[in-house]
Amino acid sequence: PPQGRSGRPGFADVIDQIAQFWKNNQDKIREQAESVTQYLQSDGEARERKKLSIDVLLGAARGLERAFDSRHGGFGGAPKFPHPMDVRVLLRVWRRKKDEHLLEMVHLTLRKMMQGGIYDHLGGGFHRYAVDERWLVPHFEKMLYDNAMLAACYLEAFQATRAGDYARVVRETCDYVLREMTHAEGDFFSTQDADSEGEEGKFYVWTPAEVEKLVGTDAAKAFCYVYDVSPEGNFEGKSILNLSKTLAQCGAILKRDPAELEAELSAGRKRLFEARGKRVPPGLDDKVIVSWNGLMIDALAQAGAVLDEPRYVRAATAAADFILQKMRRPDGRLLHSWRTGQAKHDAYLDDYACLAHALVSVYEAGHDERFIDAAVALAETMLAHFADAKQGDFFYTADDHEQLIARQKDVQDNPVPSGNAMAATALLRLGKLCGRSDFLDAARATLETYAAVMERMPTATGQMLLALDMELGPSLEIVILGDPTAPDTRAVLRGLHGRYIPNKLVAVRRPGQASSSKALAGLFAGKAAQGHLPAAYICRDFTCQAPVEGREAILNAWAQLE
Repeated sequence: PPQGRSGRPGFADVIDQIAQFWKNNQDKIREQAESVTQYLQSDGEARERKKLSIDVLLGAARGLERAFDSRHGGFGGAPKFPHPMDVRVLLRVWRRKKDEHLLEMVHLTLRKMMQGGIYDHLGGGFHRYAVDERWLVPHFEKMLYDNAMLAACYLEAFQATRAGDYARVVRETCDYVLREMTHAEGDFFSTQDADSEGEEGKFYVWTPAEVEKLVGTDAAKAFCYVYDVSPEGNFEGKSILNLSKTLAQCGAILKRDPAELEAELSAGRKRLFEARGKRVPPGLDDKVIVSWNGLMIDALAQAGAVLDEPRYVRAATAAADFILQKMRRPDGRLLHSWRTGQAKHDAYLDDYACLAHALVSVYEAGHDERFIDAAVALAETMLAHFADAKQGDFFYTADDHEQLIARQKDVQDNPVPSGNAMAATALLRLGKLCGRSDFLDAARATLETYAAVMERMPTATGQMLLALDMELGPSLEIVILGDPTAPDTRAVLRGLHGRYIPNKLVAVRRPGQASSSKALAGLFAGKAAQGHLPAAYICRDFTCQAPVEGREAILNAWAQLE
């Protein structure tokens, strides 16, 4: 307070005390400041590299099991955050060990989230987190990065299990981002606020009377029962839509045919969504951040390939082009953010790493080789300006960034993957695709530096564990020769992308197509179709099997890879 009261000093009193302390204790203050600065500059602790092994990955899965909520899914209690990277770790360990309990953990978590109020049942997309342990009441803010990472997570779960509801959630989430979080030039906005008209959640909640007015009395009874809309409400006197029972359970209780009930509910959701669109919307943070855009570009590109949705690939490509064209310095270095026509602030490690990672996915989905060259240039910048040669990892800021007290290192995942984890992931993918041993060595050194951290804190190092899974292998480089627009080649690509083979890299080129990428020259060297098209080479560490030719033979080969 300006003046002291109730035993608290006033602001002027504090300033006077600081001035006196500085006057009388300068030597002590300087000594403490030097000590703190040295600690910060040493990154707090010296890390010794540790040999990588499957035990680190399996130990992480056991740690996630201990933190798992076996009733409501997810990890920990209220407030409960989605942990999409951790769910993806469980999927990878399940694939290795075929431990069905791990898959049950994945199913419970994903189903509870998509049924809960944290998911927007009308417009698609996920809110930030749930304030309770059962995913009912969200903090209503919607973040770009959450929706990107959750879309990627549900997409992998769909590949692994073929559960149609997971694909539906991916489509609805991607459609939400394209509809409400996309700039006219193709880039993605950061955030939708929780509040509208000064009240949190007002845009999203309903009363029985509102539902009845929109869908009619008879349909409202079923709709309100299924989506938990009641006179007393479940949030400050109104109701957040959620599914406390499955559609099959509701159909049995209401004595309704499930297909007929779903058709009625779908019509009701459409009417409520249209009515909601006339409400005062939440505020929008229209800032564009490279790292968050990278996560969304990656999710859209992969969703487009897996779900055979070209519009998602087009959206990912447009966003990638926007960043590469409009968010760079004259010397080509990235800038961190963009708003109202102006890009500014030198980019950070996670900006480079997330974008490089995303560009690989854009290439795999759309086969435009210029994106690989752009990704390689970003990776080379990471090695030149962010790498700590002594420690074997990466600083968060570049060596020519604005001078700070200390160059910190981003190690643990927070809401987004850590910069070091994303750097390792991007370098592994590019190193294996382009045959770059320097990229692979840097990724391996980073993983070895943080192996002990992965063991101690599996719920804080999910993305690093995903990179470890790729490093441990087996990983595949798959080269397909054929016209991606031709029916047989399209079928081969759909068959490959639809399978859960997480550590694969895919390169496609038309026969006779001139190489436009120096980075891919090694992978395509010596590969030609001997007979029927398409032809596929399945390689491990640039050692390739004899080509498989023809649609049916290639599809059979994919079946052996799962």
